[in-house]
Amino acid sequence: MAITQERKNEIINEFKTHDNDTGSPEVQIAVLTEEITKLNEHLREHKKDHHSRRGLLKMVGKRRNLLTYLRNKDITRYREVIRKLGLRR
Repeated sequence: MAITQERKNEIINEFKTHDNDTGSPEVQIAVLTEEITKLNEHLREHKKDHHSRRGLLKMVGKRRNLLTYLRNKDITRYREVIRKLGLRR
């Protein structure tokens, strides 16, 4: 269910804002989006896994809070992240 370290590093390299960046909102949102996608695939197969569903809902809430923070802080960065990740269709 969890993403591999190699995939996580690829995501960090794609969304980082400077060389040592691992904690910016853009990176956190991108990593959470990848984890949410993997967990959705898991839950399609295991419909009764309510513990994982709760974790998914917590991740979605955390991503929503990060997106709200980024939107309030810098709207252009927010729009760029939304465009790259394909959210808000």
